[in-house]
Amino acid sequence: MDNFPNVQSAIRNPLVVALDVETAPQAMTLVSSLRGIVGMFKVGKQLFTAAGPDIVRGIVEMGERVFLDLKFHDIPNTVAKAGIEAARLGVSIFDLHAMGGSQMMRLTAEAVKKTAELEKIDRPLILGVTVLTSHTQASLNEVGIERKLEDEVVCLAQLCEASGIDGVVASPHEIIPIRNAMKNPNFIILTPGVRPAGSALNDQRRVMAPAEAIRAGANYLVVGRPITEAEDPVNTAKKILAEIEPEILRRD
Repeated sequence: MDNFPNVQSAIRNPLVVALDVETAPQAMTLVSSLRGIVGMFKVGKQLFTAAGPDIVRGIVEMGERVFLDLKFHDIPNTVAKAGIEAARLGVSIFDLHAMGGSQMMRLTAEAVKKTAELEKIDRPLILGVTVLTSHTQASLNEVGIERKLEDEVVCLAQLCEASGIDGVVASPHEIIPIRNAMKNPNFIILTPGVRPAGSALNDQRRVMAPAEAIRAGANYLVVGRPITEAEDPVNTAKKILAEIEPEILRRD
């Protein structure tokens, strides 16, 4: 199969800015400057540990969307309850580790859907983390995973689809293999490891330029330090959006 299926063209602004900073004031300064420009803000382990759920509430109350990137991985009941609380926080997306297995993912999806219906709140998208973008084949082998890295990602993505969650978090290098393996044309792929030309790789390994990732079939792009550590974060974000706009329009 050479072409990926049609993906959701409704996602007009796929740029997710990672607020990987130390304090709530730093995060809110970035949100204040980038609100209305980027599509979403990612709150990950560093910021959530420092500032707690109030940072999520604050961003949501500003009318902005949040991707809660805590990569839940625990027994099914615990992850399902954490997913319910994420929904109650008002996040638009949260993720869990696909390695937690189908029971964990299925129970979480069902619990979040039921809670959203009962409490009349928006149901967030639930994405499964496949293989971190910092991994290489050698580091997978180190932890006992002998399967080829790309095959491992596709296998986990298929498990996510079969478990009833909305999509995956995956490196841009695995977007096309995932698209070719999915039955659902609206399966979401959110990809970190996106680096504009000239940006440092930092601890990322499997990276790609923004327009390339959209062309390959990504729905959302997570960009952190190239924007948040730029001399002019707003201008940098606008440049990325200008770069990917033709690829978004091409899908329509």
